[in-house]
Amino acid sequence: MSFDTLGLHDSLLKALAETGYTEPTTVQAQAIPAALAGGDLMVSSSTGSGKTASFVLPALMRVLAARAAAPLPGPQSDSARPDRRRPAHGRGDGGPRAGAPGAGAGPRILVLVPTRELAIQVAQATASYGRHVRGLRVATIVGGVPYGAQLQALRGPLDVLIATPGRLIDHMASGRARLDQVELLVLDEADRMLDMGFIEPIQHIAAATPATRQTVMFSATFAGFVGRLAGDLLKSPQRIDVASHTEAHADIEQRLHWVDDRDHKNAILDHILTERSVEQAVVFTSTQRDADWLADRLADMGHHVASLHGGHPQGRRNRVLQGLRNRQLRILVATDVAARGIDVPTISHVINYGLPMKEEDYVHRIGRTGRAGRSGLAVTLAERRDSGMVHRIQRYTTQRIPAATIAGLEPKVAEARTGPRPGIRPGARPGGPRGRTGGRPGFGHRPQRP
Repeated sequence: MSFDTLGLHDSLLKALAETGYTEPTTVQAQAIPAALAGGDLMVSSSTGSGKTASFVLPALMRVLAARAAAPLPGPQSDSARPDRRRPAHGRGDGGPRAGAPGAGAGPRILVLVPTRELAIQVAQATASYGRHVRGLRVATIVGGVPYGAQLQALRGPLDVLIATPGRLIDHMASGRARLDQVELLVLDEADRMLDMGFIEPIQHIAAATPATRQTVMFSATFAGFVGRLAGDLLKSPQRIDVASHTEAHADIEQRLHWVDDRDHKNAILDHILTERSVEQAVVFTSTQRDADWLADRLADMGHHVASLHGGHPQGRRNRVLQGLRNRQLRILVATDVAARGIDVPTISHVINYGLPMKEEDYVHRIGRTGRAGRSGLAVTLAERRDSGMVHRIQRYTTQRIPAATIAGLEPKVAEARTGPRPGIRPGARPGGPRGRTGGRPGFGHRPQRP
């Protein structure tokens, strides 16, 4: 199947071809035609499956239909197209245009996401796929950034608004955000938004949109509260279940290293990060404090590294993510929420330095690697006290994580019985680090060690 069989506009097909995409993923092949048909959708799809395009492309089709019904006045120059370098917030290039579709009436498309990072990713995808949509106006409304640019975006004509629920509620309370013209409401990673306590804000936001809207929900699971929310917000939805948390992750090799203590864990981490196979790595910690401490330690060793967590101001977070994308950074040390939505194909390794609090977070973590047709390695470093969580992860994914040892760094204590028996024993490959100059310039001040 190719994209030109899905009923997309020529301008979108041209943008997709320029981006290098020729064939839709499974979720795109199923969700795009269903969304174009206009009905509500409940979509379960794994991370890295291409779900963002599954709702961005139908959203842009709505914008194009509106353009055809009410063309923009006057010729449009290239400067009226969205600035692909700055899609994260604000109103983009070109000032408000009198008579533009939706001028002063709020967005036509509303996308709710759990985190700032995911909002940036969705905005970038929208700008990329919509590069040939004349006068496309995309804005993001997220916490941690000044209100000024966001207020300016909300005053002007707007096609697509991407928002985190908390900040959008603030703008609604002040009367700045109008949602009475929303035609399509998208809830991306709905399960994560509910985990973060956004169920009431989501209900409040949905109530402010027209009852005639189309609603599309993406979630890893529709059990429990997520399913009940879907029942409240969606009308006779079509269910699309492409891949669940039990999929095989064929492009991701998983390994489990049992460790004796923190010193042993650090030694194994250091060994892995000096392997030549590491292009870029995301190292997950359980707390913000551990993220800062570990990034500081790795920087002292000469790695190009930065930490990323919810305690950082948005400006620094943007610089860190840009440094990761342009490969100034080789290692990112992050917490779960901060790393959601990161889509960098060159991430070759994910390392669970601290285990997640919830089993489903393990799936989202390892999904940062093995993207865009590449292979990846996900390594978990577990102490005996972590054996319960290891067991729950394996039960949740219905997969065993093969245990591994490194010559000279074997654990002194026997592995926990709840974990799998050793399956592989990779040889040591001590190839030195590449291109290190030390420090983390440009990514904020170095935190003090705890």
